[in-house]
Amino acid sequence: MSAHPPIALDFQITLQTEFIALRPMQATDFSLLSPIAEYPMWKYFTQDLADGNELKSWIDDALAAREKNSRIPFTIIERSTGRVLGSTSFGNISLRDRRMEIGWTWIGKDFQGTGVNEQIKYLLLKYSFETLHFERIEAKTDVLNTPARKAMKRIGMIEEGILRSHTLMTAGRRRDTIYYSVLLSEWNELKKLNNWP
Repeated sequence: MSAHPPIALDFQITLQTEFIALRPMQATDFSLLSPIAEYPMWKYFTQDLADGNELKSWIDDALAAREKNSRIPFTIIERSTGRVLGSTSFGNISLRDRRMEIGWTWIGKDFQGTGVNEQIKYLLLKYSFETLHFERIEAKTDVLNTPARKAMKRIGMIEEGILRSHTLMTAGRRRDTIYYSVLLSEWNELKKLNNWP
């Protein structure tokens, strides 16, 4: 049995590195997220956020889930400029099991391939393991989403398995979902692998 104290999740927490901040999402972020969502990058996402109505619905759902203590949605900010880069979340939270999911992540096209995604994962994993002392963090993606799969394997997440016909996507396609995870016992090694502080 774990000797860790009970977990008190902060649903309004801000996490940051020298370069980016993950701050609590707000309804007013619609006007900041909309311009960077307006291009076709939603093939592997469950909603087409280039559509303003879909984006508003997605934000509303994220904020409603936070009110129910089931998700912690963040807006990603570039600290040096204040520019909004995208969004990410904690979700599927199980305090009893000391487990949750990181995901719902998207980054504007201009900021992809710049190391932002790795910093996001670092912040989310570090908080999960070093502050909350969770035992397991998981992530999932479309089995066809090769860039996301490569990114998760590159930082050292373990590929676990595929759930067939798991999720309805945009344009009516059903995706096979592939899961990845990191365990608390693997965290120090993963930090070394990525040269994370």
